Amino acid sequence: MKSFSIAIGSDHAGFRYKEAIKAMLLAEGHTVRDFGTRSDASCDYPDFIRPVAEAVARGEFERGIVLGGSGNGEAIVANRVRGIRCGVCWAEQTAIWNRSHNDANVLSLGERTIPLDLALRIVRLWLETPFEGGRHLARIRKIDGA
Repeated sequence: MKSFSIAIGSDHAGFRYKEAIKAMLLAEGHTVRDFGTRSDASCDYPDFIRPVAEAVARGEFERGIVLGGSGNGEAIVANRVRGIRCGVCWAEQTAIWNRSHNDANVLSLGERTIPLDLALRIVRLWLETPFEGGRHLARIRKIDGA
């Protein structure tokens, strides 16, 4: 698998999975920057998710991964940043479609919705799945307002 530069961030509800995903990514040779949070103490997810999305949008990182309890709020925050396409994935197939159809550059996961082993599989699949292009390219251009 290609090595990626990855920005990662979570709130308190995604902290445990963030730490496990970060460890896996580093062990597999990826470059990872952790934007926080640094514990499972209650915090506000936009404080950690927006910097991840902005760093990806600026091109400082190839991909981003954001985590929370459900992943929904995190995806909403990430998608407010121009140039970000972020989706919540809860199954292996959603991770494949997130990349192959939507050319997503940020992945959102919910720690309270899926087991850790599935989250790790989703991350691996999401990283290794290429964008199909073709008919999906026109749709991406519409999303991006081009």
